[in-house]
Amino acid sequence: MTHVVTERCVDCRYTDCATVCPVECFYETTDPAMLVINPDECIDCELCVPECPINAIWPEEELPEEYADWLEKNAELWEQGEQISDKKDPLDGALTLEEIQAREKERGWEIEEPSKAM
Repeated sequence: MTHVVTERCVDCRYTDCATVCPVECFYETTDPAMLVINPDECIDCELCVPECPINAIWPEEELPEEYADWLEKNAELWEQGEQISDKKDPLDGALTLEEIQAREKERGWEIEEPSKAM
């Protein structure tokens, strides 16, 4: 299994998760502007999940159906990214968790948050 960064991270790019990863499996991409996880490097330690302020990371087995395609996207996108382990400022206009949840509700989605999220 692996952990998956979802669409919630697009155009936000909070990096709190990357700073706690013991195997440095996070990669920063520019198209889309976000972080993704290299599934071959992830050791499923779950340290990243509670660090994400927008709950954008799920264990593969908890991944909501609405974000299921992000499992494959992470596996593809990480190769285009640059490995990251340092803290950076989020992107300008980064959304809050509440704004993301409101956007999901507008889409008719009822997303259960990751079990390890704070």
